Amino acid sequence: MFFSKMHGLGNDFMVIDNITQKMVNFTPALIRNLSNRNLGIGFDQLLLINQSNDPTIDFYYRIFNADGSEVEQCGNGVRCFAYFVYLKGLTKKKKISVRTKKTHMILEILENNQIKVNMGEPVFDLALIPCQWTVQKKFYTIKIFDKNLPFGIVSMGNPHCVTIVKNLSAYEVESIGSSVSNNVIFPNKINVGFMEIINSDNINLRVYERGVGETKACGSGACAAVAIGIYNKLLSEQVKVSLSGGNLYITWKGSGNNMYMIGSATHVYDGYIFL
Repeated sequence: MFFSKMHGLGNDFMVIDNITQKMVNFTPALIRNLSNRNLGIGFDQLLLINQSNDPTIDFYYRIFNADGSEVEQCGNGVRCFAYFVYLKGLTKKKKISVRTKKTHMILEILENNQIKVNMGEPVFDLALIPCQWTVQKKFYTIKIFDKNLPFGIVSMGNPHCVTIVKNLSAYEVESIGSSVSNNVIFPNKINVGFMEIINSDNINLRVYERGVGETKACGSGACAAVAIGIYNKLLSEQVKVSLSGGNLYITWKGSGNNMYMIGSATHVYDGYIFL
C-alpha cells in the first residue's frame, strides 16, 4: 500500500489514496500500530481519500486519530487533503468540494502551498456539540484539580472548548487538557484549546486534541479559539493564530457568516508498506 506523509504546521498525517489502489480495512488496532512513532510510521491522524458518489462533491474522506477513533473534522488535515489530491493528479481543480463524516467544505488552492478553507459557520448549539449542559452561556465552568476553569464551547464540525490563559508557554496543557477532554460532561470527548490573547488581532494557542494529545497545530482548534474570542467581543474579524508549528489566518464576520482559514500544507515524503 502506497501512502504519503504530510503535515500542516507540524500536525502530521498519513494520507492514503483509496481511489486508485485497493482499499484496506483499517481497524483501530492497525491504526494505533501505524501511528506509533517508534515502531510504525508515526502520525497524529490518518486521512483516507475516497471517491464521492455525489456529483456535487469532488471527494469524500475519513479522518482517524492516532488512537484509532474516527472524528468529524480536522482543519490542518483538510489543507493537506487539498494539496494531496492536486499534487497526485486526482483533480486539476484549484477549488474543491469535499465531505467528511459530518462536514461539507469548499477548499481553494492558493500560491506557495497555501490553502484557503471555508470552515462553515461556528455552531454554539449545545445539543450539537454535544455536552450535558442545556442552558446557553458565553462561558461554562469545569472543576479541574480543585479549580474552576471557564471555557467557551463551539463546534467547527468537531467539538471544542476554549479557555483564556496567561503565560501560555508554562501552562499544563497535557494534564488539564486530558482531564477536560475526558470529562463526563462531553459524551464524545472534546478538543481543548488554551488561548493567550496578545491583542485583538493576534493570539497564541496550544491545543489538546482528543485521541491524540497536544499537537503542534490544530486548524479547527484555531478556528474555535477565534470563534470564542469574536463571540465574546475580545477579537477582531481577522486574527493571526500563532501555534508552535506556525501561523494560521482566520477570518469571521460573526453570526450568519462562514469562517475562513488560510494556512500551509506540506508534503514530506511518499512511501509504501506491506500490510
